[in-house]
Amino acid sequence: MNMMTEAQVEKAVDKQMSETHFKMVGKDVSVHYGEKRALYDVNLNVRKNTVTALIGPSGCGKSTFLRTLNRMNDTIDGCRVSGNITLDGMDIYDPSIDVVELRARVGMVFQKPNPFPKSIYENIAYGPRIHGLARSKADLDQVVASALQRAGLWNEVKDRLQESGTGLSGGQQQRLCIARAVAVSPEVILMDEPCSALDPIATAKVEELIHELRENFTIVIVTHSMQQAARVSQRTAMFHLGHLVEENDTDKMFTNPDDQRTQDYIMGRFG
Repeated sequence: MNMMTEAQVEKAVDKQMSETHFKMVGKDVSVHYGEKRALYDVNLNVRKNTVTALIGPSGCGKSTFLRTLNRMNDTIDGCRVSGNITLDGMDIYDPSIDVVELRARVGMVFQKPNPFPKSIYENIAYGPRIHGLARSKADLDQVVASALQRAGLWNEVKDRLQESGTGLSGGQQQRLCIARAVAVSPEVILMDEPCSALDPIATAKVEELIHELRENFTIVIVTHSMQQAARVSQRTAMFHLGHLVEENDTDKMFTNPDDQRTQDYIMGRFG
């Protein structure tokens, strides 16, 4: 019988861990915009049904890393991504991957609410319709209602589904965008500073929604608010100048971080 080497055992344990605990795994992820390097060999694992917050000063690479997770960087001329990122063990940068299908599995909510200039109903129905997730109008009605309920918006808009989504308040528009992301049954939801354009009441509603969505989705959120990261996430990753400084349980990161740069950033000494 062949004995496994220590390195092989370690690799097997890592693989088992990634299959059971991690939804997405990033290894040695680097990003260049033309000649400029924005990320340096980032190794970060995203845990299933967990909210992972990415923090750090402006320009540190946190949004760049977020966009690698559903290949949103593909839309930027001159952007090159190297390293390896997997979703349930599948290499998302493999040439055979359908990017449209990937973005249905890994949805995104942007910094500013961006509803389509269509009715509230059509904002939600668009994705399920193009992905063939509803066989009939009744099915589509159910998908729309379910997504709006999950986004905590149903009671506010159920009698005005044919009105324009752009006529909603800023906070309602952002929850509409979350409902739109949820409607195609993604596995991961990426959120790039989803509350930065919202008032405190709307922010509180979105944070409550994030907490509820974690039961069914894996969430990665970029936030410039330390308080928000502490409130909504279970894991936190600190970025600085394109490097991942550290990643750990949120409670530990905010009370006893391993790196002085994390401590300094959380205490407001730079950023």
